Amino acid sequence: MVTQIKLRRAGGSISATLPKAMAERLHLESGDPIFAIETDDGILLTPYDPDFERAMKVYERGARKYRHALRELAK
Repeated sequence: MVTQIKLRRAGGSISATLPKAMAERLHLESGDPIFAIETDDGILLTPYDPDFERAMKVYERGARKYRHALRELAK
């Protein structure tokens, strides 16, 4: 879905307001964190933290490598 959103000045910042129907469809509420990621094509708004995703991949590799040690520590 493509929706044009007008940017507005809010104090010293610039803000964008999502239409109510879009926010409801995406299960977004006031105060929810979202991340703005600059891409070659423009700006991507996402609720997923890319740093967290990278950290989880590192954790998963370590958890597989040391699964026996982690199992012993959990006892």
